[in-house]
Amino acid sequence: MPSSPNYINYVRIPENNDWVIFILIGCIFLYVFMMNIVERDASLKDFLLQKYFDASNNLPSWIITSCVTTLTLSALISQYIPVVPKFIADLHILGYQLNKFGYTLLAVMFFYLIKSTLGFLFYQSIGDGKKWTIFYFTSTKFYFILSFLLIILCVSHYYFPVDRNKIFIYYFFFFSFVFIFKVFFYLFHKNKILPEKWYYKFLYICTLQIAPLLLLWKLLFF
Repeated sequence: MPSSPNYINYVRIPENNDWVIFILIGCIFLYVFMMNIVERDASLKDFLLQKYFDASNNLPSWIITSCVTTLTLSALISQYIPVVPKFIADLHILGYQLNKFGYTLLAVMFFYLIKSTLGFLFYQSIGDGKKWTIFYFTSTKFYFILSFLLIILCVSHYYFPVDRNKIFIYYFFFFSFVFIFKVFFYLFHKNKILPEKWYYKFLYICTLQIAPLLLLWKLLFF
C-alpha cells in the first residue's frame, strides 16, 4: 500500500491589526474634537505657539493629549512585552482577559497617573502650586508633538514590512533621545516651569522623571 505523501502547509495567516486602526482613528477624532471644540477652532500653529495667559481650557487639552499619548505608546510597545504576568492574565474584566496591549495600557496609565499626582504634590509641597498649571500647559505642547510621532511610528510598525526585532534598538535610542530632550526642554523653557532652585530641579528630574520611567520599564520588561 503506497504511503501517503507529506504535505507542508505554506499558507501564511495574515496578522490582524484592525485594533490598531481603531485606536489611531479614535486618537485623531480626539484631536479633532480638541482643536475644534476645546481650543475653539484654533489652528495648529496657534495652539503650539499660544501663551499661557492667552490660553483657555488647558486642563481638558492636557487630559486629551495624555490619553492619545498613552494609547499610541501602548500600541507601539505592547508587542515587545515578553509575557503578561500570571496574576494579570488571570484577571477577567467583563468576561475578557487582558492581552499584551491591555496590560501595557494599564501599566502606562498607572505610570502617568502616579507621575502626575506626585508632580502636583511636589509643587504644592515646595509652595509653588501656581506653577503646576503652567507646567502641564507647557508639557501639553511637548506631548502633542510626541503623540503625532507615535502615530507615525504605529502606522509604519504595523502596516509596513519592517523587521520588528531589529527596529527595537532604534526605538530604544529614539525614546532615549526624547527623554533627554524633554529634560532640557523642561529645564530651559522660557515659561520656567521647574522650580527656581537647582536643588528642586534635580530632585524633580530624579524622583518624577527618572524613577517612574525605571518603574515602568520594570513592570513591562521584567
